[in-house]
Amino acid sequence: MKIARLEDMVKGWFVGNFDPTLIRTNDVEVAVKEYRKGDRESRHYHKISTEITVIASGRVRMNGIEYLKGDIIVIEPNQSTDFEVLEDTITTVVKFPGANNDKYLGDPA
Repeated sequence: MKIARLEDMVKGWFVGNFDPTLIRTNDVEVAVKEYRKGDRESRHYHKISTEITVIASGRVRMNGIEYLKGDIIVIEPNQSTDFEVLEDTITTVVKFPGANNDKYLGDPA
């Protein structure tokens, strides 16, 4: 049995090619991320990975659309999104395949 603490992981990522990690793999990445109201992520996209975001609690806005607890958003490769936290929020994020350095700012060309 392994025991770890989420706050010891890199930005909440506990499965993937990170250090530390619980399962080192490039097949998939998994994170639980905590955000505070007002936090933002700049518009970005991935060329390789599909990203699935589950809103476990809270409320966010992505591409001008509000999402609430229980919503699941699937972002395919070359689809861009921004991320604005409207109230304290916890998300679970799955990216597959795992791909280090696959985050590009802005919109795809």
